[in-house]
Amino acid sequence: MTASMPDHMTGPERSRWIKRNQYYHRCLLKFLQYNIPAGKSVLEIGCGTGDLLHQLNPSRGIGIDINPDMVTYARQQYPHLTFLNADAKHLNLYGETVDFIVISDTIGYFDDVQQVFGQLHTVCHPDTRIIITYQNFLWLPALNLAEKIGLKMPEKRQNWLDRADIAGLLDVANLDVVRTGRKLLMPRYIPLISTFLNKYVANLPLFNSLGLVNFIVARSPKGYKPIDQQVVSVVVPARNEKGNIEEIVRRTPSMGKQTELIFVEGNSTDDTWAEIQRVCATYQGPHALSCTQQEGKGKGDAVRKGFGIATGDVLMILDADMTVPPEDLPKFFEAIGSGKGEYINGTRLVYPMEKEAMRTLNLLGNKFFSIAFSWLLNQRIKDTLCGTKVLSRDNYNRLIANRSYFGNFDPFGDFDLIFGASKLNLKFVEIPIRYRARTYGETNISRFKHGWLLLKMTFFALNKIKFV
Repeated sequence: MTASMPDHMTGPERSRWIKRNQYYHRCLLKFLQYNIPAGKSVLEIGCGTGDLLHQLNPSRGIGIDINPDMVTYARQQYPHLTFLNADAKHLNLYGETVDFIVISDTIGYFDDVQQVFGQLHTVCHPDTRIIITYQNFLWLPALNLAEKIGLKMPEKRQNWLDRADIAGLLDVANLDVVRTGRKLLMPRYIPLISTFLNKYVANLPLFNSLGLVNFIVARSPKGYKPIDQQVVSVVVPARNEKGNIEEIVRRTPSMGKQTELIFVEGNSTDDTWAEIQRVCATYQGPHALSCTQQEGKGKGDAVRKGFGIATGDVLMILDADMTVPPEDLPKFFEAIGSGKGEYINGTRLVYPMEKEAMRTLNLLGNKFFSIAFSWLLNQRIKDTLCGTKVLSRDNYNRLIANRSYFGNFDPFGDFDLIFGASKLNLKFVEIPIRYRARTYGETNISRFKHGWLLLKMTFFALNKIKFV
């Protein structure tokens, strides 16, 4: 049931085993298709017959395999793809980079995993994602039995690598682990039962540790523009925040090559819009200031409008209530500008808060959703509703292109970004901030109404991210 095979196996033989275990391969393909949109450039290491690479529908598909007979067979079956008889330890695409690298059920056969990982940088650009799948060794007795009774393809002995081993080797090779997980409790098809076990039960805590398929998504942190050459756009959604506008401008530090402040006013009942216009007209400092009014409602709509007119390489959100101090923004810029992370999220739940900064019920709710969303996303996220979020313009444009997968579901704006970043397998990094009590105006948050919406977001994410 693996995508690799002994060196002596022929293409037709391998194809027959794929057909005999088509349910397993269909589940594996579905997982990979969730992570790899059609029309991307894909390199598959250990491509075998080329079936998997073909079904990913790449714009440019390159498969390499050490078995020359298998490569010949793959070329005959899929002439529109490129297949190379090569050893991954000496990977050479002559300067070509790809969007995705797939190493599916192949890592167990490498005679030098560390050297293969070290070669991957040569075919990576900053957005390349490396997707590795491999067998859970808890299943070894069952797999050996399946092989003996003819239900599974015969294989030579594989490397014994668990999640920690592979993550450690990726780290040695200077590759970042983005997220990890397990899938598939039932590799054979039994009507109704297989779907229930694999879609739902396999994703639950405890049961998940028994999944047959382990996966790791990684990236190469290379190719970022020097931090002093990046322009930063800070979008400030502002509703009934007249008393904070000038303070935001005065206290926001200069970052990178240029700092752009964009105020998006939305349906205020005080003089916030007039104050924004006054400050923008009279300001003489180093920042580039601009302002607009939103036609729709809600912070999410305001953020989308602000990001739409931003000109920077890096896009930031700063809440106008200044409960996250503008002086903390350079921490976020350093994390994303240096390539340490790709989706930078503030967290208010580390340092002690000022009195009245967050009510007890809100604090308990945030801690609950921290646990829930860390499980949902397979990445740690401690504070989903901290207003300060940062990502690159390029990744935001990719998020927009992929937004149809989730649809227009989020009145907050936070989850549009969180779920979109997760779907793109961006590297999450959280920056602790000292959460302040607001000094002007009143909160726009309704704890019960918005708490209910958070629960709805959780169930929405279950069906779009977890139970897929």
